[in-house]
Amino acid sequence: MEKIKYETNNKIAFITIHRPKQLNCFDYETLHKLEEIVDETKFNQDIRVVMITGAGEKAFSVGADLKERRHLNEQQVRRNVQKIRDVFTKIEELPQPTIAAINGYALGGGLELALACDFRYAVKSAQLGLTEVSWAIIPGAGGTQRLSRLIGVARAKELILTARKIDANTAYELGIVTRVVEREQLISSSIELAEEILKNGPLAVAQAKYAINYGSNVDLKTGLAIESKAYEVIIPTEDRLEALRAFNEGRSPQFKGE
Repeated sequence: MEKIKYETNNKIAFITIHRPKQLNCFDYETLHKLEEIVDETKFNQDIRVVMITGAGEKAFSVGADLKERRHLNEQQVRRNVQKIRDVFTKIEELPQPTIAAINGYALGGGLELALACDFRYAVKSAQLGLTEVSWAIIPGAGGTQRLSRLIGVARAKELILTARKIDANTAYELGIVTRVVEREQLISSSIELAEEILKNGPLAVAQAKYAINYGSNVDLKTGLAIESKAYEVIIPTEDRLEALRAFNEGRSPQFKGE
């Protein structure tokens, strides 16, 4: 059985972690396949938005496959931790906007995957948490860094050091989750967001994301320089000229990503 399912429709890539019986946890094979898909997606100009979800109704992902971990030596554990960290960083650095459609438990590495995405839509019944310290380890796929940058150091410490699980509404109040929806609306709401993004110039969307990602953790002067460079990339594009033509002609622009 495929551990990762990959489909595309209307310029949206749908990546599904497909291990529902294991609550969509990550063994090494799953991580390796996910990395392959992410690498291919990065350079696919026909893909403009990426959505990631989990199979079934119980879990988005509960993180590392602890059954596999029991049989790994220290070197293999280091390999797995490095792999999951690298894959999630690649997801964060995708030029396409990414949406985590959280359909259930997002614990440990599962929440770290969601944190690597640009947006997090969650069903009301979802449970989220960086629970690693309860297993005598720490978040190792970016959780300590991304969560603290998202909600502040003190709140991140409270959640991580207590291994606390929170519901979707609490996660929304803290700023972890972008939107909370009914289960039957999760995918449709995520697609609605994707379609809003798809109306815009794809090169501009990618450069805006780049400027935000790389400018948010530096001083303002450096951030403004990053924004300036990102803007310069857009000036000679055909899409920018098409937007001006469309405005003058009173029509919707037809962007080609050129």
